[in-house]
Amino acid sequence: MSKLISIQEAVTHIKSGMTIMVGGFLGVGSPNRILDAILETDVKDLTIIANDTGFPDRGPGKLIVARRVSSVITSHIGTNPSTGDQYHAGSLKITFVPQGTLIERIRCAGAGLGGVLTPTGLGTVVQEGKQVICVDGKDYLLETPLKADVALLGASVADELGNLFYKGNTRNFNGMMAMAAGLVIAEVKEIVKPGDILPENVHTQSIFVDYLVK
Repeated sequence: MSKLISIQEAVTHIKSGMTIMVGGFLGVGSPNRILDAILETDVKDLTIIANDTGFPDRGPGKLIVARRVSSVITSHIGTNPSTGDQYHAGSLKITFVPQGTLIERIRCAGAGLGGVLTPTGLGTVVQEGKQVICVDGKDYLLETPLKADVALLGASVADELGNLFYKGNTRNFNGMMAMAAGLVIAEVKEIVKPGDILPENVHTQSIFVDYLVK
């Protein structure tokens, strides 16, 4: 069965109140056309898991500016003033996670792990409410897995089976997010025949991808 669907079909899988992972790093490698299409629906009250909140006109920042997001789990908000404004106004919840910890928590969900131990954040606000575990005389924070209802990815090339290739640094968070969500939709620039992507260039295997949008 073909995994290729229209953008209109893709956004029917996004429901109010869902937790959504959005690939990309400051909009690079983000599924921007899908994000635009979500804005044409009445979906709201989303929880977004992303490296950053993009810019007001790029990446998940578009959804935040439009006030479709109630909570963000991220490592950086500085390039989108609306994120900070809504946070200070009390209309947006932000959970800050150090970048390396964020990707490890996503990886844990994809790998079926119970969490990761890290010293990052010890003695800071990051530690608040978290379990500290001592291993060989050294303290670590237990950081639990992060998973989502849907992951929205941006890829350069897909084959018809759903194998994905990311050009350059568009790879960023996309591959890990593909493993940590119940449903995965990839927005791709080009679709080729099976076998046209060399095996060593398959960055995300088709088993993790449910749908493709060109």
